[in-house]
Amino acid sequence: MAGPGGDVLVSTTGGPQLATAGTGDVLSGVIAALLAQGLEGRQAAAAGAFLHGRASSLGPRRGLAAGDLPDLLPLAVEHLQES
Repeated sequence: MAGPGGDVLVSTTGGPQLATAGTGDVLSGVIAALLAQGLEGRQAAAAGAFLHGRASSLGPRRGLAAGDLPDLLPLAVEHLQES
């Protein structure tokens, strides 16, 4: 994610398993939920991308479907809180 001042944030999570129909919709929903909780836009986008990618890594290495991600997101948050 690039900011207007030229600064760049890169998510270290996620992978090719997210290249499937509907995962971008899930990402949009995660970001929207974070915005609704009061995060600023940039923070919500960065945190959403990180959690979305982390959730995908907790699912199957092959055959991940967008519908799997909502169940994996709480685990991603839990792992983040533990670290």
